[in-house]
Amino acid sequence: MKLAILADIHANLEALTACLAHAARQGATSYAFLGDLVGYGADPQACLTIVRRHEEQGAIVVRGNHDDAALEGLCAEMNFVAREAIVWTRSQLNDAERAFIAGLPYTVEDDGKLFVHASADRPAEWVYLVSNKAVAACLAATRAGLVFAGHVHEPALYFSARDSITSFVPQSTAMIPLSSGRRWLALVGSVGQPRDGNPAASYAILDETNRQLFYYRVAYDWIRSAEKIRAAGLPDSLAIRLEHGR
Repeated sequence: MKLAILADIHANLEALTACLAHAARQGATSYAFLGDLVGYGADPQACLTIVRRHEEQGAIVVRGNHDDAALEGLCAEMNFVAREAIVWTRSQLNDAERAFIAGLPYTVEDDGKLFVHASADRPAEWVYLVSNKAVAACLAATRAGLVFAGHVHEPALYFSARDSITSFVPQSTAMIPLSSGRRWLALVGSVGQPRDGNPAASYAILDETNRQLFYYRVAYDWIRSAEKIRAAGLPDSLAIRLEHGR
């Protein structure tokens, strides 16, 4: 069984479809979407339609901070550009799409795995997992041996053993054996808005049978995505960001 794990799609249809096609070629049999389905990009409805279709077929879907903001309120941490994109996104969604987002949980635990957008520790407060302290708090908040998250927009892998936290940046296509003697936190990067200097979309596949994790970078038509952002009247910086991957 191979589980494709995608986070931070951010209404980027070209990146989403490219990653799903790539996952299918790798033999993915199930899917998990780790929030921020909307925000920033120009295709919120099309992306929600795809994710909803996968959920109907059994996919795991959790809610992110941009999804929350698309319903009501604005996250205090959001800058002006993010807020402008959220206001535009709200104008695009219909009642059924808003109801779908509103029904999404903040976390899902399944067979020793926890799926969350930000941190298992206070998942609705959108903690960024960018320090060992934050990672330790996340792992302490759940008994799951494998935790999968997004929010940071950069791929990283942490593991806990003997009360210490170790981290590294996984290389694309490398096979990472997930020892059952350790607890693991995988940040799968961003499908729709990478921020590590690599514009290629990022996602991961868990081989559940062999307990192996693979990170992938997938080239996609970011030029088309950027053109749509500009055509929608969204901030130009969102288009430029896709080109540079940061």
